[in-house]
Amino acid sequence: MSNVWVDLMGSEVRYRGNAYRTRTIEAGSGDVLILIHGIGGHAEAYSRNVMRLAQRFHVVAMDLLWHGYSDKRNYTPRMVPEYAKQVVDLIDALGVQRAHIEGESLGGWVAMWTALHYPDRVSKLVLNTAAGVQWQPGTVETHPETGVNLLRERSLQAIHDPTLETVRKRLEWLMASPDRVTDELVDIRHKIYNDPEANASLTQVFENSFGGGAGDQIPEAEVRNIKAPTLVLWTEKNPGAGPDAGQRLARAIPGAVFHCIMDAAHWPQWEKPEEHDRIVTAFLTGETIG
Repeated sequence: MSNVWVDLMGSEVRYRGNAYRTRTIEAGSGDVLILIHGIGGHAEAYSRNVMRLAQRFHVVAMDLLWHGYSDKRNYTPRMVPEYAKQVVDLIDALGVQRAHIEGESLGGWVAMWTALHYPDRVSKLVLNTAAGVQWQPGTVETHPETGVNLLRERSLQAIHDPTLETVRKRLEWLMASPDRVTDELVDIRHKIYNDPEANASLTQVFENSFGGGAGDQIPEAEVRNIKAPTLVLWTEKNPGAGPDAGQRLARAIPGAVFHCIMDAAHWPQWEKPEEHDRIVTAFLTGETIG
């Protein structure tokens, strides 16, 4: 079983940004690759990937605003546009014009928003079980009872009563098998959720998002305006929206590539890190994906 600390040895934790204070976990050199976690997450969501991807890229796993140890000031219900501004601020702080961006779930939504509204700052996109697309009604099969409804229930329980048990149940939603949630991962998120400042900000994030107030979903017709070369990375067992949703997203984005990781749910970068890293590296470097 891998260990977060061991996996990340050789990386460094930094705080970057001009308008925002963004915590990052970084390693490597070359083209910048920014990794964005999902709702309620933190940079350690990519702890199994940073050092392997750093063999080819300057990898920057980040905490979104109001998450982890990034800036908690000036919460706004219009989160996604603000997250995109944070990503651009981070790119500026890194001293580059463009970056590759991978986003998982909410992070994928942020990545798409950034690509649409700041196209000159994005090189290539990886949309990992991305949220945030407003599908035409009845065109994509979803399962809210195992998807967003269960995520809402477990997220609110974990932030209102952040015990080891409620945090574990929230993390288990991400995995195809609950035994993939390690005690260490539970401890990391339990510590964050019990930090008074983080708890207060994540309470706002969860109550707004799951109360229907997140807004700024991207209409299906609008994702066709994404110009960045895109990999849609999906999973066999993604809760709520299966591979058909990922395939539809890939068809909607001109020239997008689709890859489905088997025996994984909502965190393929954690559940199947070697396959995730191989596919992402091949796509970003222009090699054959197989």
